[in-house]
Amino acid sequence: MRKIVLFLFWISLLLSAIYCNQSGNETYHTNEFLNLNDTVSYVGMETCRSCHANVYDTYIHTGMGQSFDIATKEKSAAKFDEHAIVYDKDTDFYYKPFWKDSSLFIKEFRLENKDTIHSRTEKISYVIGSGQHTNSHLIDQNGYVFQAPITFYTQDGKWDLAPGFEGGANSRFSRIIATECMTCHNHLPKQLEGAVNKYEKVPTGIECERCHGPGEIHVKEKLAGNIIDTSKYIDYSIVNPAHLPVDLEMDICQRCHLQGTAVLKKDKTFYDFRPGMKLSEVMNVFLPRYTNAHEKFIMASQADRMRLSDCYKIGEMSCTSCHNPHKSVQATSINQFNQVCAGCHQNDTQKKCTEQATALSAAENNCVQCHMPKSGSIDIPHVRITDHYVTKPVKEPQKSAIAEFVGLACLTKDNPEPLEMAEGYLALFDKFVPDLKMLDSASFYLNRSKQSTQDKLDATVHLAFNKGDLEKIINQSKEVPIEKINQAWTLYRIGEAFSKTGQHQAAEIYFEKAVKLQKYNLDFNTKLGATLMHLKKNAEAKAVFKFILAENEKEPVAQSNIGYIYLLEGDLKKSGEAYDKAIALDPDYEQALFNKVGWHLVQKQEAPAINLLNRILKKNPSNEKAKQILTQLKNQ
Repeated sequence: MRKIVLFLFWISLLLSAIYCNQSGNETYHTNEFLNLNDTVSYVGMETCRSCHANVYDTYIHTGMGQSFDIATKEKSAAKFDEHAIVYDKDTDFYYKPFWKDSSLFIKEFRLENKDTIHSRTEKISYVIGSGQHTNSHLIDQNGYVFQAPITFYTQDGKWDLAPGFEGGANSRFSRIIATECMTCHNHLPKQLEGAVNKYEKVPTGIECERCHGPGEIHVKEKLAGNIIDTSKYIDYSIVNPAHLPVDLEMDICQRCHLQGTAVLKKDKTFYDFRPGMKLSEVMNVFLPRYTNAHEKFIMASQADRMRLSDCYKIGEMSCTSCHNPHKSVQATSINQFNQVCAGCHQNDTQKKCTEQATALSAAENNCVQCHMPKSGSIDIPHVRITDHYVTKPVKEPQKSAIAEFVGLACLTKDNPEPLEMAEGYLALFDKFVPDLKMLDSASFYLNRSKQSTQDKLDATVHLAFNKGDLEKIINQSKEVPIEKINQAWTLYRIGEAFSKTGQHQAAEIYFEKAVKLQKYNLDFNTKLGATLMHLKKNAEAKAVFKFILAENEKEPVAQSNIGYIYLLEGDLKKSGEAYDKAIALDPDYEQALFNKVGWHLVQKQEAPAINLLNRILKKNPSNEKAKQILTQLKNQ
């Protein structure tokens, strides 16, 4: 009898944990939110609006709500006066933004003796950024999305090169907008399978479900009349971040406000994180650490900076302690932020502000002004952002002290595996710090990893590729059969190693599989086409380049290569047209210029060939190939 009573007691506890009765309706609950399952669908912000109009009306004015939209005059915060022109001295290109009717364009041009010798104009499809700090500009070319080379910096009211385009790094109109970028600055776009930056549908701003998770179950429950009194109970049909533990709540914010070096876990994508999950289930995020780095931080590092603060370490503060995600910071009074500080510091004499009364009065008792000062970021020029590292004001000598790199920190888990650390250093080298010391650190951790050769293959090949160790890549490829390699970039890197060592038949096999995995990666296709040309498989190569140009006609390498195939076929007209298109797209593309030189010489047109060779040498005086051909022509 005693056993039966105990059994019934535990059953009753279990039932009370998973059932609750409200207003006569029984609703089933688990111990986690039901919309975490990857089978639950997103419903869209307009559906949320139908019940939560008051929240929607304020949210759309926040930085998140204004993060991304179609390029319209209403969306743009930019000025278009006589100063709206940018000159890149490193590449000798000018850029001018302008409106034509209701469409925004950016014109790239080059001058010589005040004459325009190059001009290319691209239509802007999207504006990215709320306008509080910047407006950057995106181009949609048949679904392929690229970043334009200039940005409007709102705080300084000026146009300049886009972040990362300065100092000779201007990639002009070819910087792809892949999912890592798109899914932080926007809601979840519909990406074409096998694509890197081609999208079938692009949303216009971060929506409700990025923080609350997909709403399919929630909507069905409400339409069925299952209404939860959320003042008493948790509605498990959709995530409310306020009901999550602090670490999981923080992971929602950290998905985008922990900008650093993100490394996806195997077989994961940037679409896989859902509110309520641990971010480390999908990716690891790494940040470099520096000594004396009081102002050495990046723009979207608010979560990391706050986590360094005692307010977070001791007080269990989270982002929502100060921020209402549904309300714009611009519409929130400074007193509201200061009241959060006062909640802990007003009555505790040990925590009270020690600043003199006169200074406090001069600062209007503004805690944020002194303890979270505005600062520039190391990755975005012309901006001033609030430093979320809540600390005592830093004195000038400390600010000016030299900051030295001390290591890479993993922000998403406490004890990352050696292989994960190696991947972090490799990604840091690729994206931000191309210093050989990063590769030494990657090698150190990779050697410590106990994973199998196959499990370490991606990182091993990546490291050898960055070091230029082609022999090691080829040797590694022999240890793991190609059918067991399913990482497209690993296949590409192995293909490149074979290609650069003249082993084009082996390269073809790896490039083919890379393209099979990423059909719409046009760079992979270009490598495959070039390899086929080396193997004299011109018909197959031509088909590859035609596919590339059907996808995006503004690929200069594909235009030049197909021009060469037309030349081999004896079609001078099509060949010349393709070369001209390549050069118009990229006036400094040397291979296209050399190909056009050859095209002229086939027709015994020496004068225009000499002009093109001089053009190459003007931009690149050390080009020995151009010098040799020019000397031969002059000596004839």
